[in-house]
Amino acid sequence: MTAAPARLRLRLPRALVDPRLTGLPVGHGDGLVALELEQRQGRITALRPLEAGSRTGDAPALPLALTPLVEPHAHLDKCFTAAAFPNPEGTIAGALAANRCEDGQRTYEQVLARGERALDRAWRHGVRAIRSHIDSGGAAARPSWEALLELRRRWADRVHLQLVALVPLAHWSSPEGEALARWVADHGGWLGGVLGPPYGHLRSDRDALATLLGLAERLGTGVDLHVDEAEDQPGRGVDLVSAVASDLRSGVPITCSHAASLALLGPRRQERLAERLAAAGIAVVALPLTNLWLLGRRPERTPWLRLQAPIRSLQRAGVLVAVGGDNVQDPWYPGGDFDPIELLRLSPLTSHLWPATRQGLTPFSTAPARLLGLEWDGVVREGGPADLVLLDAGSWPELLARTPQRLVLRAGRALPPPALQQPAALLPAASMG
Repeated sequence: MTAAPARLRLRLPRALVDPRLTGLPVGHGDGLVALELEQRQGRITALRPLEAGSRTGDAPALPLALTPLVEPHAHLDKCFTAAAFPNPEGTIAGALAANRCEDGQRTYEQVLARGERALDRAWRHGVRAIRSHIDSGGAAARPSWEALLELRRRWADRVHLQLVALVPLAHWSSPEGEALARWVADHGGWLGGVLGPPYGHLRSDRDALATLLGLAERLGTGVDLHVDEAEDQPGRGVDLVSAVASDLRSGVPITCSHAASLALLGPRRQERLAERLAAAGIAVVALPLTNLWLLGRRPERTPWLRLQAPIRSLQRAGVLVAVGGDNVQDPWYPGGDFDPIELLRLSPLTSHLWPATRQGLTPFSTAPARLLGLEWDGVVREGGPADLVLLDAGSWPELLARTPQRLVLRAGRALPPPALQQPAALLPAASMG
């Protein structure tokens, strides 16, 4: 790594700048502010506003910058397996069958190698934290956990890694499930599961969910569920989670990942359910790439249902909403590369999120930081870390026009870029001091 200059001039989203810093000239409609930033020994020592569009001499326009982003939902145990275990039909049934086949052959060494590759790419792309779910119900569960725990240790000073056990919901009600919960909690993990469809009888699902929340509360851990990743029985799982959490007055941190079928609810039902989630303090992770790939398929025809969590409706109700990349090159989604900037670039198309607005940007930055309980919220302030992602784009339209080259700074030092990507020539443009 090489040290960045002590002074940088750049444009940052106002949503990622200390709210106590006043007198900032915000660009017209783009939410960006021009700043001069000083850093020393990996910390920011000064922030000064510049005139919007500020230039120095013949230097180019100031580059757009972000703070390193957060991946709130990944599957590091199965990434990069799509070529060996394909799902050409792109269906949930096909993904599940291929996943089971791969899981039956999975080894510690494979997960270690895949996870190392994933974390290296994520880190160099500008990711600072990842929450990963781990298939935990079969023979490969222990090797997968041991490999990812080893990677968590190796990468502790670069990428914060949070791990979640993924099993059928009813598993937590068995003696084996209780033993797994204790082991996961002892190793700093979270408890997770899948809640329909298909759904069991209402009473059985309610009892299984109550057992899981009770286990998590006793063990002092959180819960992240795959819920309503479907195109039928809309919102049934999320409705049940919010009802049980409210009835139990649970203090357990709860995340509902996917929640895609909520998009099929009418506006009033959607609003009521969003209000219940907000009242119960339940967060939602939207996963548009995998859901748009798997759901709403019509054989030999173009899909007309494009299902994903109703991000804007949830935000309006006060629900904490993050957006994640989910699967990367596995049977559930054959694309992706652990690149948060690419996910952000796609969000105007997938979800009609506009990153120039606070509500369009926070699902990738401060919201997932809060979801994972990170010490740093991702906001630039004096005394904070000199961690930045400098992009060779000066505006949001330029960012959306093409995948940007970037320069990732950690503690004021530049990381080498991912393999196959040419180094970004940003420092001369950004460092005008």
